[in-house]
Amino acid sequence: MADQLALSLERVVPGPPASVFDLHAEPASWSQWFGPKGFSVRAIEVDLRVGGAYRLTMQPPEGDAFVIAGEFREIVPGTRLAYTFRYEQPDPDDRETVVVFALRDVDGATAVTVEQGPFLTEARRSLHVQGWSDSLDRLEVLVERSSSEPPTR
Repeated sequence: MADQLALSLERVVPGPPASVFDLHAEPASWSQWFGPKGFSVRAIEVDLRVGGAYRLTMQPPEGDAFVIAGEFREIVPGTRLAYTFRYEQPDPDDRETVVVFALRDVDGATAVTVEQGPFLTEARRSLHVQGWSDSLDRLEVLVERSSSEPPTR
């Protein structure tokens, strides 16, 4: 994606990569952190296997809900998810992109790298930079909350 209009973000969050991976792979957890600030996931379907599909109905704070969908291309538990990303009713400047969500251990914490592209316009790339930045903020809070909760018996 280096020569194309793409995004690449990295964030270090507390907790091991396997736990962070699960928050992206399990529908109930994914819906708790995915999306820009103020957005919620109203419905989520996930068939977590290579070739399997996902579909999220997103609700912005104002306006109509919209759907994001795609197909899983690569799954390496605890390390990496790669999937297509498309809007079911795209903006004229949208096209299907590929998201790579990669994790690596950093002294007991997890470095989360998100890459996505190629985008058709800088405006669409910027929109996704903001969305992923907010999502990573939300993921970090969820990981911190999860790691501070006492274990259940």
